[in-house]
Amino acid sequence: MPSGPTIILGLKVAVIVVTLVLVAALIALARGNYHLHGRLNIIFFILTLSAVVLFEVLLRLGADVTSHMTDGERLALRIHLCFAVPLPFVMAAMLYSGLKHRRQLHLGISLLFAILWTGAFVIGVFFLPHEARP
Repeated sequence: MPSGPTIILGLKVAVIVVTLVLVAALIALARGNYHLHGRLNIIFFILTLSAVVLFEVLLRLGADVTSHMTDGERLALRIHLCFAVPLPFVMAAMLYSGLKHRRQLHLGISLLFAILWTGAFVIGVFFLPHEARP
């Protein structure tokens, strides 16, 4: 079983990689390439959901991801989860609305998604520890 710091580091790397896919999707959108935007969003959704499922499986198998954290870092994790837990549902709604060409709904959900993703990204990448304390 991987250690808590290793799991957190792996999740940070995964979040950064999928964020790069998201940025590529936004660049495609800005250039008017809606087809590529949609395909990159599907990849983004699959990769993100895979990371969430893997993390959940590790937790269910008994991985301890908090023993190396201070009280402040545990608080940061709880705040991070407030942003991260709704994300799969919001992403599914965005994917559905995009594939069904429901533009107004898609744009509305995208604002909520941007807030949640930004919060999860900033706290997850910059405030969660990936090193064990002595």
